[in-house]
Amino acid sequence: MSSALESTVADLIRERRDTGSRADGNRLVLVIEGGGSRGVYAGGMVLALEELGLSSVFDAVYGTSAGALNGAWFLSGQVAPGMRTWTDPEIIRRTIAPERVLRGRAAFNLRYLVHQVYEAVAPMDFRAVLANPTTFHPVATDIYSGRAVDLHPHITDQRSLQTALRASAGLPLLAGPPIAFAGSRYFDGGLSESVPIRIAVRDGATHALILRTRRTDERRPPASLLHQIVGGGYMRLRAPGAYRSWISRSGQQDAEDDFTAGLGATAMQIHPPAGAPEIDSASRDTDLMIAALELGRMATHAALAAAVRAA
Repeated sequence: MSSALESTVADLIRERRDTGSRADGNRLVLVIEGGGSRGVYAGGMVLALEELGLSSVFDAVYGTSAGALNGAWFLSGQVAPGMRTWTDPEIIRRTIAPERVLRGRAAFNLRYLVHQVYEAVAPMDFRAVLANPTTFHPVATDIYSGRAVDLHPHITDQRSLQTALRASAGLPLLAGPPIAFAGSRYFDGGLSESVPIRIAVRDGATHALILRTRRTDERRPPASLLHQIVGGGYMRLRAPGAYRSWISRSGQQDAEDDFTAGLGATAMQIHPPAGAPEIDSASRDTDLMIAALELGRMATHAALAAAVRAA
């Protein structure tokens, strides 16, 4: 990844904010990691970006799973009210219910979240997302090839946008069957690219601000034995490509970190701060979620304080 003007990410953000122009020959992207309930950290981060007046400095937003949901709220221009979806006990209770698995139902009710909450309970301005000159790129995993797929070319209206959000966040078994969309079927993008920086660079990104949902010292835990037996068996039969991506996930974090490190000053990452609590992907602890939202918000304000100082 190279820069037309050899700017750092912070330089470019400041220049674009001060001039109100993106006509600098660069392609600055916002990349948002997924992680289920852990995505609340990135929710606080996009809230801070909005508070700092940085909503229009990016050329594109890439997000996987919960990162795609946060990216949509960012592009809607309604981040503050949208963050209720991370902290409202009733929304959380109806969206995440692991006990439903015992009744043969999905633990994550993404249809309720994306089609009921986002339409009526905490309405998202879908038209604003679609009309935003900053393009939106939710990433999902094709169940046949196992590859990370940018769903942007297939988003044409509100319904296709909502379907793309569900496809990007559709964890195998836990969120139900794969989502049919644009001639294929998809599971959660995190199976193939939890931090969609590589797909952003393939698209021509020259600079990236990357919002992470794990601390720098936090490692992805191995899948439980039950998850390996039940989830792995299901995917091996129903989604062979996604299964191949899933069994190679142990090295995914290192691969993404190494790739990002190789980008040098043209990539800037913001992580939850040292000591921030680990959050399970299916957590329903709203007190913890509220605290994590604020930690993500504060981390972003601190990281970008110099970048957005007055000219």
